[in-house]
Amino acid sequence: MQAISRRLGGQSLKTSSPSTLSLKSIYPVSDHCYGADHPRYGSSLATKGVGHLIRKGTGGRSSVSGLVATVFGATGFLGRYVVQQLAKMGSQVLVPFRGSEDSHRHLKLMGDLGQIVPMKYNPRDENSIKAVMAKANVVLNLIGREYETRNFSFEEVNYSMAEQLATIAKEHGGIMRFIQVSCLGASPSSPSRLLKAKAAAEEAVLRELPEATIMRPAAMIGTEDRLLNQWSFFVKKYGFLPLIGDGSTKIQPVYVVDVAGAIVAALKDDGTSMGKIYELGGPEVLTTHELAELMYDMIREWPRYVKVPFPLAKALAMPREILLNKVPFPLPNPEIFNLDQILALTADTVVSENALTFNDLGIVPHKLKGYPVEYLIQYRKGGPQFGSTVSEKVSPDAWP
Repeated sequence: MQAISRRLGGQSLKTSSPSTLSLKSIYPVSDHCYGADHPRYGSSLATKGVGHLIRKGTGGRSSVSGLVATVFGATGFLGRYVVQQLAKMGSQVLVPFRGSEDSHRHLKLMGDLGQIVPMKYNPRDENSIKAVMAKANVVLNLIGREYETRNFSFEEVNYSMAEQLATIAKEHGGIMRFIQVSCLGASPSSPSRLLKAKAAAEEAVLRELPEATIMRPAAMIGTEDRLLNQWSFFVKKYGFLPLIGDGSTKIQPVYVVDVAGAIVAALKDDGTSMGKIYELGGPEVLTTHELAELMYDMIREWPRYVKVPFPLAKALAMPREILLNKVPFPLPNPEIFNLDQILALTADTVVSENALTFNDLGIVPHKLKGYPVEYLIQYRKGGPQFGSTVSEKVSPDAWP
């Protein structure tokens, strides 16, 4: 009976009854309506920039975008947002990590089952780097550190590692896109060692891979940032904020989600971003004093500043730099008084006049005031709902 039913079933698929034909005339059905070639279910990713891709699905997290991306620095601040945007469009993300097993567990939730693949590696071991890059067709280098430690110098983290990744990607032969994340203001003539190292890394990457894309984000703002969080914590602990210099240095802070969106937009384009450098600054140019006012406005504290001249700020930051490699124990990481960041603040850091920006990637960056800095409500002394307007703050002069 089962064999007969199978034969009949096969015939029914080949022959159509009149009623079925009439239904098809009203509701036309294509034999390929559930395939990746159907416009609704095909990926929006262009293939010119990333080579031949096997794509399937509607473009959501359970789809297959065809991208297998190795994201170096995925466990960092920007990394989590890049992984989230890659995973939600159905990409497989390889996450190299060198810390504990807990360093990447928050990333596992961002993709479908098996799409986020943590892989332990050693940045000083070439074979382990080749292993995490072996199955990839896209490599993103987000590695960066704004201070030195006893084990890793500015030059090794921000330059040597980038050069090594570019060399291995070139040898790989199957890496269709390489994106290097640098810093806004990177220049060989910068007083900052970090910005010098980033400029050298850009040159090294483009020398090995002329088709690589360089992203230069400004100071990034977001829930886990190391700028407004440090300022707010310092204010809550000591009751004032040191302003390096006189607070007149111009910067162009950017929302971290916009930077992650720009990186993914470059992967989605038709290859037009290959070999280009993008400067990613926010829509507003602010002084450090104006950014501090925005922070005070959100935490609903009365602004109190202590202006620290550059020579004094450098003197306060110098002891750590002198003792870093001379004492037999690790020193605390610098926060407000970071010598390299103090040197970087001696010059304005804004987007160049003729640079490629967010607009060239089809992205409109968010203004900082409002949602992008809403995470600072955790620092309000009366809890997140403390006060309703800034005008409710009481001037210290009115205190009894």
